[in-house]
Amino acid sequence: MTGPGLRPTAVLFACGMNSVRSPMAEALTEKLFPNQIYVRSAGVRSGKIDPFVDAVMAEIGVDMSKHNPKTFEDLEESGFDLVITLAPEAHHKALDMTRTDAVDVEYWPTLDPTLATGSREQILNEYRAVRDQLMMRIKKRLDWTPAASL
Repeated sequence: MTGPGLRPTAVLFACGMNSVRSPMAEALTEKLFPNQIYVRSAGVRSGKIDPFVDAVMAEIGVDMSKHNPKTFEDLEESGFDLVITLAPEAHHKALDMTRTDAVDVEYWPTLDPTLATGSREQILNEYRAVRDQLMMRIKKRLDWTPAASL
């Protein structure tokens, strides 16, 4: 268990389809904590990486081309000491899967930018807002120190 103020060593981010929010969070954590925190992401259902995710992550120098969306069942690892869920369905799944494990599960309500409408720029702005919110929360929760600049 990690507890307040302690940095976890292995984190799983989870959302609905592992195509937008959780892969963003995984990539941001890897960028902010290179070789410091083991991090993965998963979804309740399988999905495909969203091209808007590629675009907004490339803006901050993060390449998402190697991300392969996974479900909880696809994960080969199980030794996470913190699971951060970004969607209600992922939170319920994580609580169910970890009920007999010594693991902290936190829910970070995060808007789904795939619901955005309008021009391409308006949609990208919604994705940027999610990216930036995740970055802020990751820095705060994982006790960020400047290992990388974004």
